[in-house]
Amino acid sequence: MDIMNMNKKMTRVLVKLLMAFGILSGLAMAQDQVAAATPKDSATTTSPVAPATLDKGFQQRGSRYKLEAGDSFDLSFELNPEFNQTVIVQPDGFITLRGVGDIHVQGQTVPELTATLKTAYGKILNDPLISVILKDFEKPYFVADGQIGHPGKYDLRGDMTLTQAIAIAGGFLDSAKHSQVLLFRKASEGWYSAQIVNVKKMEQAGNLKEDPQLRPGDMLFVPKSKYAKIKPLIPGSNMGAFFPM
Repeated sequence: MDIMNMNKKMTRVLVKLLMAFGILSGLAMAQDQVAAATPKDSATTTSPVAPATLDKGFQQRGSRYKLEAGDSFDLSFELNPEFNQTVIVQPDGFITLRGVGDIHVQGQTVPELTATLKTAYGKILNDPLISVILKDFEKPYFVADGQIGHPGKYDLRGDMTLTQAIAIAGGFLDSAKHSQVLLFRKASEGWYSAQIVNVKKMEQAGNLKEDPQLRPGDMLFVPKSKYAKIKPLIPGSNMGAFFPM
């Protein structure tokens, strides 16, 4: 009996220590998050590629364009036209400005770039009024690959959903697995999120509420169905069907 009482006391002490360090609460929160994230009866599921940024990557809408190497833009100075110029972002992300020198701008949005330029030119001009107009830049696009009619890179114009993108890319081939279309999206630097979309279920239900909205840079991949994978191994599978006249 003394041993049992000692074990109970030790257990209570251990629980208190764990609670003090937040270990038990952390585990409980993690279990709740996993349970909440488990898909039940949805046409779309998300793979655990980058848990911290996955939902954010799929929910963001209307994010501003960020400058890339090779982009060019016009600078217009309202009160100092002698500084008007066309600038190209170099491969290392820098631009060379008249009267200022080299500044790194890759990854900045137009408002951020404008603020950077005002700070730079503020050293030689009094409260410069600068306008930035993008001239040549990476236009929004999506990539379609796998078992579709015309794999490739396509312009993303306006609002477009996954099923619309598949139709633009030539539609499904007979070998396509409609129930497991993959949508890859850059969630953060070095991380890509992957979403599985059951297009077959949506089409059968006649409900496209869960049809994902594409974002620039998205890639969709349509895998082969199981039958398409084993078809070459089936005797006579490529001979077609013959019927008596």
